[in-house]
Amino acid sequence: MTHPRRQMHLNAFLMGVGHHEAAWRHPRTEARRVFDATHFQDLARIAERGRLDAVFLADGLAVGHRVEHNVTTVFEPVTLLTAVAAATERIGLIATASTSYHHPFTLARAFASLDHISGGRAGWNIVTSGGADEAANFGLDRIPDHGERYARAHEFLEAAVRLWDSWEDDAIVLDAGSGTFADPDRVHRVEHAGPRFTIRGPLNSPRPPQGRPVLVQAGSSKDGIAFAARWAEAVFTAQQTLEEGQRFYSTLRGRLAAHGRSPDGIKILPGIVPFIADTEAEARELEQEFTELISPAHALRQLSRTLGVDLTGHPLDAPLPPLPPANEIRGNQSRFRLVADLAERESLTVRQLIARLGGGRGHRTFAGTPEQVADELQTWFTEGAADGFTIMPPHLPGGLSDFVDHVVPVLRERGLFRTDYTGRTLREHYGLDRPASVFERSASSGIAV
Repeated sequence: MTHPRRQMHLNAFLMGVGHHEAAWRHPRTEARRVFDATHFQDLARIAERGRLDAVFLADGLAVGHRVEHNVTTVFEPVTLLTAVAAATERIGLIATASTSYHHPFTLARAFASLDHISGGRAGWNIVTSGGADEAANFGLDRIPDHGERYARAHEFLEAAVRLWDSWEDDAIVLDAGSGTFADPDRVHRVEHAGPRFTIRGPLNSPRPPQGRPVLVQAGSSKDGIAFAARWAEAVFTAQQTLEEGQRFYSTLRGRLAAHGRSPDGIKILPGIVPFIADTEAEARELEQEFTELISPAHALRQLSRTLGVDLTGHPLDAPLPPLPPANEIRGNQSRFRLVADLAERESLTVRQLIARLGGGRGHRTFAGTPEQVADELQTWFTEGAADGFTIMPPHLPGGLSDFVDHVVPVLRERGLFRTDYTGRTLREHYGLDRPASVFERSASSGIAV
């Protein structure tokens, strides 16, 4: 029996009018489109035209310090993706939502609704929120400890999974003759009682078409890797070198067996910011155009928050000052390590580091021809560092069109990416099984609703 050749998975990460922090200032973009839902519908149709697996939306729960110099996220992702679902047919729809400042019942219902509305295309990017501005919006005077945020996230997922499973797949009867809408023996209370949440259930939405939305996770810290090994079905991660990517890939996949999981049950999809042009020189010139539009004061504030050190007044052409230990960072510890390691490994000055981070905030940037971009993706894919990639266009919509129209055909010629969809759900795109319910069909375990 022959097995089909392994092919990569590709997500399009849609952020405003581009991932580069100065994208809104560049003539290739139209900044006001960030306030227009049709902009995101158009982007999703471009991604679907390329037969990409999914579009991916980030989120934050505060305006923060970026508002003076950058276009902020203005739409709640699940709501926006509901509009995107109506404008597309096959593309997966991944929304970011925080376990730190939501409740399992309302969030489980929102994602179940998106999965039903889209016909089984929903995914949830699970984050624990490491920003002080976010904490302040929810009545807290400091960010919860890193470990506590992940402990809450574990309990959150335990409750959410039981809520999605609280209706068995065949609970809906719709027998007009007997007047039976649903079989009460197949609708279950979840009876979750933990240190942070008490939830009776069931969810007031039948089981989603995919059983559960695809669970995506983006943390690469020690706690993040442990969480991903237990829950994640796709991982959005940031590594700068092939060796770092290989190490993360093998480490995470090596943790799955302890949870009774197969390595095929998770897709590791590092981010990449591609500057694409007909020649390498033109691609590098394009990247430099964006770099020159960075506001240094804004970039310094961002870098200060990432590193936990006030860089105001620090010489731009000097190396970083001494940094605190990673375990003292209350925010994103994996991003702290990535940025600190990048600066040390390449002996970067603060000015050079700001330029390197401008495109993807720590995700790898690459400038080249379509063939060179494809070469880079192929190397990571075939050398054990990725199952695919999260494409982070530096400018939108042009950067996504460039990838879909020029890089994707090269990948197809090499047999590395699909020519058409073979399924309709995000699970089918990723080659993931539909999970069984945590509830066994049993009359004794049912309730009346």
